[in-house]
Amino acid sequence: MVDISFITALIPSNGWGKLITIFIVLLVTVIFARIIRHVLDNFVTKKSRLIKVDPTRYAFLKHFVTAVIYIIGISVAIYMIPSLKSLSVSLFAGAGVLAIIIGFASQQAFSNIIGGIFISISKPFRLGDRLKIGTDVYGIVEDLTLRHTVIRTFENKRILIPNSIINSQKIENYDIGDHKICRFLNYSISYDSNIDKAIKIIQEEAMKHPDFLDNRDYEEKKQNHPPISVRVVGFGESSVNLKAYVWAIDQGVAFRMGCDLNKSIKERFDKEGIEIPFPYRTIVYKKDINKKE
Repeated sequence: MVDISFITALIPSNGWGKLITIFIVLLVTVIFARIIRHVLDNFVTKKSRLIKVDPTRYAFLKHFVTAVIYIIGISVAIYMIPSLKSLSVSLFAGAGVLAIIIGFASQQAFSNIIGGIFISISKPFRLGDRLKIGTDVYGIVEDLTLRHTVIRTFENKRILIPNSIINSQKIENYDIGDHKICRFLNYSISYDSNIDKAIKIIQEEAMKHPDFLDNRDYEEKKQNHPPISVRVVGFGESSVNLKAYVWAIDQGVAFRMGCDLNKSIKERFDKEGIEIPFPYRTIVYKKDINKKE
């Protein structure tokens, strides 16, 4: 049997009508919060389509407004309980001590909320941007809550980073400003291979790719600069190292194009006799040495 003595201790015997009122207040709070979230979602979606407004700050505002509604609703419900009402008055009498305790207990939570506000105002990234955070987090910004920034990785995992931490991290944003990106392609050929021929193969294969973007300006085209720049960047123990600079419209396209070019250029190198060096190892067995002796 369910023990409801704690309820009867808080609500007088003649106060069940007030208990029902409290329940209604909490129910209205939940419904109203959901309605506001739905309205804000529809508003942001419609405005994003019509006037291309950035939804990032509205995502944080949605969570903030919802939290305020819940706080107000729960506070009203608590204030309607007589025993808790007197307790709240006593607590407010010692508000100075209470504020210090709450400040220490929720310092990290407040710093995350402030961090979210700074992100919404300065907008180092937006919802849908592709980011690299630190050295090991790479994905798409999915949501900005009161405490966390939600990153969806390309493995479809969600990484929740506290807003206070993400504000202090190095962020590489691939979608802010100009979306064009230069993809670096590195190849090594043997010292016996023809460098000019290898450079020509790389340029031809890159220019044939449907996602290749000619990023030359008018003056560069007028001076007949090559669409693909390939440089000899150094020498290895057994290789000449080449780097190609290939442009694409954005990071995702550049990644796919780079993978395609690695395959097609390797096949052309094999066909044209351009060797990609690899280490050779000679293994000598001890019993063979004994036989020779």
